[in-house]
Amino acid sequence: MTDPARWLPYRPGAEPLRLYCLPHAGGSASAFRSWIGAVPGVDVRPVQPPGREGRHRETPYAHMEDLVADLAEAVLADVADSGGVPYAVYGHSLGAMTAFELVRRIGAVGGPEPVHLMVSGCGAPELCGGLEGLTPIRDMSTEQIAEVLRRLGGTPEWLLGNRALLAMVLPPFRADFTVKENYRYVPCAPLSLPVTALAATDDPRASVADAAAWEAHTTGPFTLRTLSGGHFAALEQAAATHRHIESALRPWALSAS
Repeated sequence: MTDPARWLPYRPGAEPLRLYCLPHAGGSASAFRSWIGAVPGVDVRPVQPPGREGRHRETPYAHMEDLVADLAEAVLADVADSGGVPYAVYGHSLGAMTAFELVRRIGAVGGPEPVHLMVSGCGAPELCGGLEGLTPIRDMSTEQIAEVLRRLGGTPEWLLGNRALLAMVLPPFRADFTVKENYRYVPCAPLSLPVTALAATDDPRASVADAAAWEAHTTGPFTLRTLSGGHFAALEQAAATHRHIESALRPWALSAS
């Protein structure tokens, strides 16, 4: 049995609705730590993949199927421990792909489905994969990866220019992009739950049109929200993202309170 505590290092609250937040490639649970307590009625629970921070000694995943199988166990155990509190799932970039496949996995094993799926920085799953036209990340040099990170934005230049520090953060980034590059979307019946997609106007990795394509993946309500900025706009403009999260989850947060 997967231990939920390994995946959920910050389990602070007793709000009426839980939100499991999945980070971008190379990211960690700390990317969402400041979100805890920032969304009324929502117990933000950042997810910690292996290979980083408190799990840095653990081997990261190379395939999405293995990742979501173990993550689904952890989430379902945490949901069961809540005594029936409703939950939602949010993911940014690679985390959005993982969130989608997590929801599919939970449905496949007969678990209680989330009340909402929220994604940002990512087009619909059939549009996802590696960085088109580039050598696979796992085969790139440190300098090549630094240039990829520079193009994507979100990584400070002082870190990109420091080879020693960069070497410390590259292993989880390489591992996560291996998951992304190995990912192949398998068509299936659409979800039935509400889906909200956050798109950034100048995101080089996921256009507004790419984000709008998520609508085809649910028979439930679909909402598209836009933010100005690049790939990490949803994280850099956390207050705006929190307002969108609160708006999307309010019906369940209020009904459960």
